[in-house]
Amino acid sequence: MKSGEKSKLNSLGFAKPESETRVVVAMSGGVDSSVCAALLAQQGYDVVGVTLQLYDHGEAIQKAKACCAGQDIYDAQRVAEMMGFPHYVLDYESNFKESVIDDFADTYLQGATPIPCVRCNQTVKFRDLLQVAKDLDADCMATGHYIRRVEGPNGPELHRAHDGGKDQSYFLFATTKAQLDFLRFPLGAMDKSETRKLASEMGLNVASKPDSQDICFVPTGKYTDVIEKLRPEAATPGNIVHMDGTVLGTHRGVMYYTIGQRRGLGLPDGSGADPLFVVRIDADKGEVIVGPRKALERSQLWLTDINWIGQGEFGPELDGMAIKVKVRSTRPPAPAHLRLSGNHIIVELDTPDMGLSPGQACVFYANDDQAARTLGGGWITRTE
Repeated sequence: MKSGEKSKLNSLGFAKPESETRVVVAMSGGVDSSVCAALLAQQGYDVVGVTLQLYDHGEAIQKAKACCAGQDIYDAQRVAEMMGFPHYVLDYESNFKESVIDDFADTYLQGATPIPCVRCNQTVKFRDLLQVAKDLDADCMATGHYIRRVEGPNGPELHRAHDGGKDQSYFLFATTKAQLDFLRFPLGAMDKSETRKLASEMGLNVASKPDSQDICFVPTGKYTDVIEKLRPEAATPGNIVHMDGTVLGTHRGVMYYTIGQRRGLGLPDGSGADPLFVVRIDADKGEVIVGPRKALERSQLWLTDINWIGQGEFGPELDGMAIKVKVRSTRPPAPAHLRLSGNHIIVELDTPDMGLSPGQACVFYANDDQAARTLGGGWITRTE
């Protein structure tokens, strides 16, 4: 190479041939991670596929099509065999149970609403599996998430996916700067339809496999089935109390209720002229507090465990900063402001929202028309 000549980077950002660039790909057995691995292998990278066995199907649930079930492991192995790269299955049941499943159950019992997919990315995948990738002397780890890693003037940035309907930035807000430096997301610029088309063109056995709609260890989306099995002693009855202090009835246990719930309260006829909603859960007192729909509105969110991947450090100089936030994965980013007062980190929503609960994530985005760059986020501990 001539003096001063800039090295040519491959598609993953390394100044060496694809064949000398080792990539560990996290493979769930679904179409996205399969296409991710197959594309990289097709491009000539030194691909190593890894699938995590995350739970004992019989211990907590039984669900044949969960993302980590036996069929999915088999599907990942088939893709690896077809594309000619090694594939390993690692037993991470104990890690997953401690970091994700137990946290899920305990958070519900505290009257909060957990997001286990964020915890899984934050711990098992981007902490434990990432370390495995480094132990395998990988240059990077790739996943099939729909999100974009963009090289900015001060290092890699996390941006929303090209396919807004599949964007997974909400679930990846806890990705640290160090992790982002090592991660790659080859599908971030694609539409889901394009991914399926590629799977079909490459002849992958998962081309028509349906997407997983539920949390992988929760059958048919019924969270209480899992909690009942993991914490059978936790179904403690208590009072359903109106915001004005009136006891309206009793409940089977706080774990059966979520903020914003209207149906299934089990209240006698005439409990209120207007429809009643769960507006708050007091797990310490064992009370479910109900009130009118208007009482669900919240404009201030108290946060903890902030992960900041924006410009500079997270500190007092950000007080008053205009940002956009997501408080649900399916909503577009909405205008808000950061407030930092002493040890308190507060997000003020420009427009009040409903049904927000402790335990949920509040994800920060740049305050521009596209709101593409993800700046991090935190966990909601309190709402007002």
